Amino acid sequence: MVEALDLFLKIGLDKRTAENTIANNKVTTNLVAVINEAAVTDGCERSTGNLLYTVATKFPANALVHRPKLLEYIVSSKIKTPAQVEAAFAFLTVTGSEDLDINKFEEACGVGVEVSLEDIENTVNEIFEEKKSAILEQRYRTNVGDLFAHVRKKQPWADPKIVKSLIDSKLYALLGEKTAADNEKPVKKKKEKPVKVEVKNTPEEAPLQTPSEEELNPYLIFPSPEENYKVHTEVFFSDNRPVLRACNSKALLEKHLKATGGKVLTRFPPEPNGYLHIGHAKAMFVDFGLAKERDGGCYLRYDDTNPEAEKKEYIDHIEEIVGWMGWKPFKITYTSDYFQELYDLAVELIRRGHAYVDHQSGDEIKEYREKKMNSPWRDRPISESLKLFNDMKCGLIEEGKATLRMKQDMQSDNFNMYDLIAYRIKFTPHPHAGDKWCIYPSYDYAHCIVDSLENITHSLCTLEFETRRASYYWLLDALSLYQPYVWEYSRLNITNTVMSKRKLNRLVTEKYVDGWDDPRLMTLAGLRRRGVTSTAINGFVGGIGITRSDGSMIRLERLEYHVREELNKTASRTMVVLHPLKVVITNLEGSLVTDLDAKKWPDAPGDDPSSYYKVPFSKIVYIEQSDFRMKDSKDYYGLAPGKTVLLRYAFPIKCTEVILSQDKKTVVEVHVEYDPDKKTKPKGVLHWVAEPSPGVDPLKVEVRLFDKLFLSENPGELDKWLDDLNPDSKVVIPCAYAVPSLKHAEVEDKFQFERLGYFVADKDSTPEKLIFNRTVTLRDSYGKAWK
Repeated sequence: MVEALDLFLKIGLDKRTAENTIANNKVTTNLVAVINEAAVTDGCERSTGNLLYTVATKFPANALVHRPKLLEYIVSSKIKTPAQVEAAFAFLTVTGSEDLDINKFEEACGVGVEVSLEDIENTVNEIFEEKKSAILEQRYRTNVGDLFAHVRKKQPWADPKIVKSLIDSKLYALLGEKTAADNEKPVKKKKEKPVKVEVKNTPEEAPLQTPSEEELNPYLIFPSPEENYKVHTEVFFSDNRPVLRACNSKALLEKHLKATGGKVLTRFPPEPNGYLHIGHAKAMFVDFGLAKERDGGCYLRYDDTNPEAEKKEYIDHIEEIVGWMGWKPFKITYTSDYFQELYDLAVELIRRGHAYVDHQSGDEIKEYREKKMNSPWRDRPISESLKLFNDMKCGLIEEGKATLRMKQDMQSDNFNMYDLIAYRIKFTPHPHAGDKWCIYPSYDYAHCIVDSLENITHSLCTLEFETRRASYYWLLDALSLYQPYVWEYSRLNITNTVMSKRKLNRLVTEKYVDGWDDPRLMTLAGLRRRGVTSTAINGFVGGIGITRSDGSMIRLERLEYHVREELNKTASRTMVVLHPLKVVITNLEGSLVTDLDAKKWPDAPGDDPSSYYKVPFSKIVYIEQSDFRMKDSKDYYGLAPGKTVLLRYAFPIKCTEVILSQDKKTVVEVHVEYDPDKKTKPKGVLHWVAEPSPGVDPLKVEVRLFDKLFLSENPGELDKWLDDLNPDSKVVIPCAYAVPSLKHAEVEDKFQFERLGYFVADKDSTPEKLIFNRTVTLRDSYGKAWK
């Protein structure tokens, strides 16, 4: 890194820029390569160095084959301004890896064009004449950048320093010295508030904000299959090998397009070693969504290369949950379907001199990688590796005594090029392939090859796989296979949870939670059991987008916002009392039970009987214990001695007496009188449940209240992350009271318990006792913040 810093300072970068560059491995690698290609390792003019930096950070990836030519023009000062470099980028982006037409290139970049001082002065004078009235009105508040842009449009190859100097001089000549008024900050005019009109818009009339093109179609960033001839990436080697500029030949691309008919083919490749979580929902949105948008297909491909960790339970779950999320696979495949092809290609890789059988232990491999040392067996004869690999396949070598490693680059700056393992021995039957194999391919070996064999057009994954790009393309190039377009996006991280499969597995196996579908987990099965819908999840991940941002933490409240938005429209209302307090209506006849109409929906039409449900109203009702207190206050809307409140859908009641227990503190029951004529106008409205008939308790249900699983926003970063578990993440209320209509609820039926939140009927329910899980509360701080 010190050598790179010295190199950057030699080409004229200021120290701060050079140090910031060193912090970015990708830019550092690119800039070192550019400096070497430009042959200016001994230094150059600062203006030239700044242009080289621009090339290192912005050069179009599809035209890397032409980068040396552009650098030649920059070093010779044929291209010497940022405007010329930007013009070169635009021209080369269109050209791609095709042959370069030098005459058209020079014309597009203004090579050899000299703009005289007189030409620039005349252009500046023209612009000032056109804009004179506006300049005189705005004076020194005139946007100089706009003036500069107008000059550049007419004289694109003019020296920007001269242009700026002439504009400043012309402004001074026209306006003179700055006045006190010029230095004052402009006063912002207050916008007049529109007059309120008491007319409600119908849904058709409601004004809509026009969404951006990317919001309407986030898949616009991806190229078409026909464009997959451009350079995907560069692989730099530490030895004297030429830089690998990975791309498809025209012959390979034509063969691919003939096989696919030009259709987009993506793949969703989960490893069946656990349940899918919400991060996989984003992956599905990207993989299945792109295929659907382009009228193509998405494979559901099980990445089943590790038989020790995989179970049929996980395979079955994945297929079910993909369907629940609303996606239909083009075809369901397994990496193990290709074990024979993968083996044959491994043999070919050895024959080409790109792989070898190694006898180092796992610890030795780790140590040698850390020291960037070659394995003692790296240069063994090809014939020897072929024989040993066959012995591995036939079960003649013990487990752990040999691996097949790819011969990549042990001195690379990318640790994913340190002779990755392609095959290892495991005497374990495979859940899908049976006991045919005792050697299994690694992810790094199998993934890219199966992508190629299945003619995947877009291989999409999260950013932590970006460093694997070099290995991905190195292997396909080494085997002369078709190369899919690889693109990484930011992974989904949500506050107050963990999504590492290793951590999730530990939570489940060590029984910190109640299984993979525990409603506190961000597994899709857990979210489903909690009552979160697939459409809400898809809305959430769609709103986040598929950019290459740093993948910062997304607040849990953002997901909850999408959940509420949907359930508010789809979950019918009902009433449940979690902590019942007995209320006796003293002026109501004991045997009288009246069925009242309660609304399933807030705006239920009065003439539609299906929008209502019946609730019994009787002498004994129950309210929440928290809705009663002995002392009233101005900000309290519940019941208190002498105070009147409204029972929702029923009548006003006034507290006339309070019955206390022997401790003279605990309220046992409350006596009230009701107003059958509804003449009083109480301050508060309470939900309630009544005895369905005299002396019969209301319907008893169990309610489970779930909260954030972890106390910290990012528990995954903690050394003792299990110590951060929220002790109150699950609270069970074994005996809540519900209205009778709830007894017909079925598993996954969703409701809004009025004033309490959204709930779903749980799979643990029995005919004798229903169980409801709280999905989310009614509170919505995220939505309010966005309004």
